[in-house]
Amino acid sequence: MKEYVILSLETHLFFGRIMKEHSLFLLAGFPAKETAFIRRADQFREEFEEGLRRTIKLADGIVSESVLCSGEVVTEFTKKAECQTENLTGIPIDGKITEAEERLRAGNCGTINRETVLQVRRLNQQMLRSLNGLISFKEEILREVTRCRLYTTNYPLLIEHILREAKLYREMILELEQRGKIAAPDLRNLELFWNQIMMEHAQFIRGLLDPTECELMETADGFAKDYCRLLEEARRQDCKAMNALTAKTLQTTRQYQQFKTAGTEGITGCEIRSVILPLLADHVLREANHYLRILECARKGRDSYGTV
Repeated sequence: MKEYVILSLETHLFFGRIMKEHSLFLLAGFPAKETAFIRRADQFREEFEEGLRRTIKLADGIVSESVLCSGEVVTEFTKKAECQTENLTGIPIDGKITEAEERLRAGNCGTINRETVLQVRRLNQQMLRSLNGLISFKEEILREVTRCRLYTTNYPLLIEHILREAKLYREMILELEQRGKIAAPDLRNLELFWNQIMMEHAQFIRGLLDPTECELMETADGFAKDYCRLLEEARRQDCKAMNALTAKTLQTTRQYQQFKTAGTEGITGCEIRSVILPLLADHVLREANHYLRILECARKGRDSYGTV
């Protein structure tokens, strides 16, 4: 069950934090009158924080070095971005989680035994319960927003975007519970999913920048168009002819990751005019780092490569 334990914990380290932050972004976007929505979003934020605390305790000395070094769990900006976001919004963020993640050790210094497997299974069930609730909550928000019965500063597309990510996370946990591993998907579906995520990030960045940031808006728009073209190519390709397209996607995503890194540095350094929360900038950077890692794994032709 070693693979089951490692992949479960790696999945939660990445996606558990993503869900925690989705809850925070939803919470920050509601007007003061929406007390019920605010309370529910805060509850999910707390649930995923607790799930992350449990994950970190189990993950030390067990998870792979490639995940810890990829920048998908935590970046050089995460701690500062959290402090700034807490100060700007008044929403509490447990910075000790990030500090504990920074101290995580990789490899073979942890023990995987029967008790570890049982603890991971309980953790998976806890995360599934929270995920099912959060997915239903996001669906309700989207439904109310599109019927003009709820206001939020979050775009309807952003709500759809974070809903797709939550459903992917749920699929992965269910696969781990049913099969004990996560099989590598075909490249075409992998790239269709994540290229759409990357394209939408660029669209959100463009829409949240101050109108005076003309150069950054133009660059973001360029990446949105690049990923749109990659999506069109992937839809036309069959699975056996994806290698050349994957190389192109990898090159684009490396460039995009550099753009997001510079953007996160600029936003946390108060050098870019925008309505982007510092933690949102760090959040989309971590997702680019995650995609880069799984693209590298796919390019090397591994059978199973963790959080895809």
